[in-house]
Amino acid sequence: MRRDIQPNERAFSSKEVAEEVGIATPTVRKYGQILERNGYEFLKDGDRRIFVQSDIVALIALRDTDKPLDDTAKDIVKQEKERLEGSNETEIAITDTYENLPHDPKQLKEVFMFLVNELAATREMNVQLTNDMSELKTKVSRLQQDHHVISSSIGNSAQKTNAKIEKLTEQQNIHYETLLQQEKQKSELLQKEIQNMRDEQKKEWSSQNDFNKRLEVAIQKPKEKWGGLFSIFRK
Repeated sequence: MRRDIQPNERAFSSKEVAEEVGIATPTVRKYGQILERNGYEFLKDGDRRIFVQSDIVALIALRDTDKPLDDTAKDIVKQEKERLEGSNETEIAITDTYENLPHDPKQLKEVFMFLVNELAATREMNVQLTNDMSELKTKVSRLQQDHHVISSSIGNSAQKTNAKIEKLTEQQNIHYETLLQQEKQKSELLQKEIQNMRDEQKKEWSSQNDFNKRLEVAIQKPKEKWGGLFSIFRK
């Protein structure tokens, strides 16, 4: 039987807990079953669980854990037992000091008012600590998501950069091959022009050589008429 429930403490339905913790209603039932099979006790109305603030804290711990859920549930149950043992010691201490309470109703009222205020302040502090812890868990989760997004962006950027480098390298190789082919074509054309010039020069030399031979033959025949000499130039 739960002994940590405070008078007039607010109770939550499964739907309200799901909205408060940020999980689906079936997940609330699943977490409740995990807690129960590891020794956790819920307030119940028949078979229906009734949740209080400490139960919400336990569900948040299951939601945010990185360990197996059963291991976390065992840790939660252990912490609850330690907390309840501490509460029992406090109750015993209060019982032992009951005889020392003032008998004046006015003074007794002041003592009770002081205790009520202290209890309210403690509850408020616990709620604030719970909210702060939940907010911290949310920030850590967001930071992890941001880290994942940044890592993915860096990886995608590196892939795009490598792809651009490969494309530029391929384009550069194609450009070099095109220039090399053009230079080969120019070289071949130049060699052909040089060969044509050599062929023409050989023809000129051959023609000049024939002319010189005919001239020499004509000079070696002085008895022939000058008309024969002029006929050589006309050929």
